[in-house]
Amino acid sequence: MAILVTPQTRLLVQGITGDFGSRHAKLSLEYGTQLVAGVTPGKGGQTFEHNGFKVPIFDTVGEAAQATGATVSAIFVPPPFAADAILECVDAELDLAVAITEGIPVADMVKVKAFMQGRKTRLIGPNCPGIVTPGTGDKSHGGCRIGIAPGYIHKKGNVGVVSRSGTLTYEAVWQLTSRGFGQSTCVGIGGDPVNGTNHTDVLKMFNDDPETEAIIMIGEIGGTAEEEAAAWAKEHCRKPIAAFIAGATAPPGRRMGHAGAIVSGGKGTAAAKIAALEDAGIAVSPTPAGMADTLIARLKG
Repeated sequence: MAILVTPQTRLLVQGITGDFGSRHAKLSLEYGTQLVAGVTPGKGGQTFEHNGFKVPIFDTVGEAAQATGATVSAIFVPPPFAADAILECVDAELDLAVAITEGIPVADMVKVKAFMQGRKTRLIGPNCPGIVTPGTGDKSHGGCRIGIAPGYIHKKGNVGVVSRSGTLTYEAVWQLTSRGFGQSTCVGIGGDPVNGTNHTDVLKMFNDDPETEAIIMIGEIGGTAEEEAAAWAKEHCRKPIAAFIAGATAPPGRRMGHAGAIVSGGKGTAAAKIAALEDAGIAVSPTPAGMADTLIARLKG
């Protein structure tokens, strides 16, 4: 079953004619994703072509969704316009908006999040690598790759991956694949301080998904999302979880990589997060190199 997206998901790409958007639209097509529409204001009526695929371009998300049945958007729109791009998805009542864009102003995201309350659309990101539900590799059973993740490292299987870090998502996936463990769905939730879907949201979905048998959760310093996820998992999660927290050596008050990766006011430290995870019975890897092995050990133990 996987979560959020399947090989049957119908995707549109906002910013499909830009360099970044077009590059990853092509990779998603090659992966087997059902990319059915592109959106670039002022370029409606044109066609995006790649390896025999012809994807119609529309001026608005609403037009694209109505004409093609697209239910998910990948957003590759420059930061000043990305918030409006997300709101377009909400107005069109898409199921899911995946905002890849980095550098969206926090004030913009606060307004977006307020606007989305009670609305149909779920947001992944922003500043995230996206989401991948691997396929079998057979063209008739292709996967669904939305965003910028390298598709070739994925393998269809039963381990769910959720992460704030794009690079560490890829590392965990490659470790799993190299050891013969496939993935049900891999969700990069992004590292911004104001985002859409969080760790707990994804853990709940993995817990309810019959295809997911185990979980890797990757967090980092800043905020309290990992502690909240640990508290929920302790009471409700029926599946084994391995975790890694990045930023154990980060000095307080210095932002490390992601906008949300900062220890401030004594909160959001790696030590506090690791303690909460361990208290919940979650196996914590001391290094990024051991994420898959930590999960495998838990499965065997």
